[in-house]
Amino acid sequence: MGNPDSDPDKRPLRADAGQLHRISQVTIAHYDRSAEAYRDGTRDHDVSQNYASLLDAIEGDHPFSILDLGCGPGRDLHHFRSLGHDAVGLDGSNEFVAMARACSGCEVLHQDFLAMTLPEGRFDGVFANASLFHVPSQELPRVLLELAATLRPRGVLFSSNPRGNNEEGYRGDRYSCFFDLDTWRNYVTAAGFCEIRHYYRPQGLPRHKQPWLATLWRKGSTPVTCSPAT
Repeated sequence: MGNPDSDPDKRPLRADAGQLHRISQVTIAHYDRSAEAYRDGTRDHDVSQNYASLLDAIEGDHPFSILDLGCGPGRDLHHFRSLGHDAVGLDGSNEFVAMARACSGCEVLHQDFLAMTLPEGRFDGVFANASLFHVPSQELPRVLLELAATLRPRGVLFSSNPRGNNEEGYRGDRYSCFFDLDTWRNYVTAAGFCEIRHYYRPQGLPRHKQPWLATLWRKGSTPVTCSPAT
């Protein structure tokens, strides 16, 4: 499986329960140690494009019920609540959970991505900004099915992940997957979603300077034509 100092590679992961637990614990411990620095370093990041992508795709009337998956210190939860939405956070880091509750005043679930217990049909949208790339590919199909189950019919999943050439493994002391669009698309469509659109970030830069792949999906709907990548 590798060790916390190894670089990601393209070998498929075949981990047992103990190894998967360690992957989570090592990654979560990183965020616990660096929680304040992470909060301060990301507080002013402009993710308004991602907020708008999720909210514009959700059908029905406000307010929406939104799960912020990997909510971190609560920046995005605070934003969704400021718009009047019913926002719930989820994170595996004790430090982040405490910060997010204090920052947003929202309910925040303390759960490992690999051991989630989510209510069925509860949310209109799932906002997974810079979070799902920590899920090992071996477990990703199951996790995506759990997210589909917690969404209402025609609910929306937004994800933004660092892109790559399907490398997987420890990057420092965080376990990470760096998928290309085709591979990511295969995982998410297999879980019953169809693509609304995708784009690359940050906006306005050449593609080689856009390390983030943002994708937007609808649960159980008729496939739609993708908008051109931007």
